[in-house]
Amino acid sequence: MIVVTGVSGALGGAIFGGLRVAAGTAVAGASSSGGGAGVRHADFDRPETLERAFEGARVLVFVSAGYAEDDVVLARHGAVVRAAAAAGVEHVIYTSLAGSGERLTIALPHRWTEARLAEAPFDVTVLRNALYAEIPAGLALAGVPAAAESGVFAAPLGTGRVSVAAREDLAAVAVRVAAEAWQDVASGGARRHAGRTYELEGVSAVGGHDLAEVLSEVLGRPVAYRPVPLREARAGLAGLEAYQAGHTISTFSNIGAGLLEAGGGDLPAFLDAPRPARDLIAAVVRTGVSSAR
Repeated sequence: MIVVTGVSGALGGAIFGGLRVAAGTAVAGASSSGGGAGVRHADFDRPETLERAFEGARVLVFVSAGYAEDDVVLARHGAVVRAAAAAGVEHVIYTSLAGSGERLTIALPHRWTEARLAEAPFDVTVLRNALYAEIPAGLALAGVPAAAESGVFAAPLGTGRVSVAAREDLAAVAVRVAAEAWQDVASGGARRHAGRTYELEGVSAVGGHDLAEVLSEVLGRPVAYRPVPLREARAGLAGLEAYQAGHTISTFSNIGAGLLEAGGGDLPAFLDAPRPARDLIAAVVRTGVSSAR
C-alpha cells in the first residue's frame, strides 16, 4: 500500500489522484479532515493519529505541512518521521524545497526535515520542488486593475527573475517516483530512488518585465513594469499573519537579488515537456480577467 499525506491540499490531492490511477496497488490518502473515499484521519498536530493512518503503508508520500511558524512545522514533521518508523514504512518520499530557495525563510524546516529523514530506519527520496507558477501568476492577476487603468504593473521584484514550475508537473513526478518505489519494494529488487535527492527546479524563469508582457497580451494594451521598494510591499501585507508576511518579503527579496533563478535540474528527466511558466501565468490571468467581466 501507498499512503499520501495532505490530500486535502492541491499538491497532495493531485498526487493521490494520480497514484490511484497509476500505482498498481492500494492507495490511501491521509488528511486532518479524514473525509472522502479512501482517506484516513491524520492530524499532524495530533501525533497519536499518525501511526494508525500509516498502518499497512510500505511507501509513504510525505507532503510537507505547509505554512506555519517554524517551531510548529518542525513538531509536525518530526511526528510524521517517528510515526512512519513506528508503522514500519519502508520508503518515504518527501516533498521539499528546491536548492535555489536555500536562502528563503521557508527553507529551514525543509532542510531540518531532510536531516531527520536521513537518520530514520527507512529508505528516503527527497523531491526538492520548485516554487509554484501560481506565485507570480497571483502577482500578475492582482496587478490587473491597476495595469488596465494606468498601463503600469508595479511589483517588488527588482530586476530579478524566479524559476517556477507547474504544480501539476511536480505532482506527476511524485506519482512516478512513488509508483516505481512501490514496484521496487514489492519485488524485492534494487530500489532505484532510495537515497536520492531530485532537484525539480523550474525550467523557465519570469520577472517583473515578463509579467508586464503577459498583462499586455491579456489586456490588449501596453503595460510597463515598475519596481517598487520592499518597504512599500511590506505595507501591503498588514493583514497577513506575521510569519506569512515574513515569508513573502523573503521571497521578494530573493527574487530581487537574483537568487531564485535556477540553472538546470532534474525535472526534464521525468517529464517529456514541462509546462512553460509564461503559458501557465497567462492562463491564470486570462481566467481571472474573464471571471471578473
